[in-house]
Amino acid sequence: MSRLRSSIALLIVASAAGAAAGAAGASATAVRTVTDDSGRAVTARSAPLRIVSLSPGGTEMLFAAGAGAQVVATVEYSDVPPEAKRVARIGDAVSIDLERLVRIHPDVVVAWPSGGNPAQREKIARLEIPVYEQQAQRLKDLAPSLRRLGALAGTEREAEIAARGIEARLASLERTYAGAEGEARHPGVLLQVWNRPIYTVGGRHLLSDVLELCGARNVFADLPEAGPVVDIEAVIARDPDIIIAAGPPGESAGWLADWKRFGTLKAVRNARLIAFEDQALSRLGPSVLDATEALCGAISRVDR
Repeated sequence: MSRLRSSIALLIVASAAGAAAGAAGASATAVRTVTDDSGRAVTARSAPLRIVSLSPGGTEMLFAAGAGAQVVATVEYSDVPPEAKRVARIGDAVSIDLERLVRIHPDVVVAWPSGGNPAQREKIARLEIPVYEQQAQRLKDLAPSLRRLGALAGTEREAEIAARGIEARLASLERTYAGAEGEARHPGVLLQVWNRPIYTVGGRHLLSDVLELCGARNVFADLPEAGPVVDIEAVIARDPDIIIAAGPPGESAGWLADWKRFGTLKAVRNARLIAFEDQALSRLGPSVLDATEALCGAISRVDR
């Protein structure tokens, strides 16, 4: 009887050891490495994931890539698509509640490398939570960024469909607006994104691409900064054909009123002033294409 009990005990131990080995093997295969938009290798477990997005654009991109159901928390102003409004908020693009983040137990955090709070991103990395950097710096980067998010979330098929849709839309806009011939159809534009101080966009910013796609020319495209501050003297020296005030709702008209004091500017003299307040233009997600089409139409109308 004692020998029988010993045999049973040995079987139990062997079974437990086998189960542990199997679990270890499963755990090893459940981890994979993907490449983010910054070219960094990010290791995360297999999808589905618990994803926290730290930017409105990142949230929109995740939903477009078919990963919306995996987003468990995000930040304020993440309101596209409408389903994103139901996702829990843990802060804004500048600061998040790190204690809440930890309690959520995310598998990966999707962050915007050119914005947000770099110090908090470093703290998240020190907590050994994988940080995936998502950022489309040019319009042509939107589709590849979607494909990479699809690889992260295991939603490659949905991401591929969305990426092809973006590529087709860009090609259509380019045929309609950027292909226009003649210098008169390529006006110089000041795209003002903030007032006092005056912020615009440099040549490396996605919105500079938007102007080019609209058949226009960013008068500050030579500046290397993404969002440079410029003074009134610099604007007068470059004398834009069109001034676009891309401000928050209710702000743009006031910004344009400030420019009307400078009657020597071509844009003022010819009444080529555009108030454009579609916030999708600065969200840096797929809806930027809707805003781009609207902006192209507005430029086309004043440039006749």
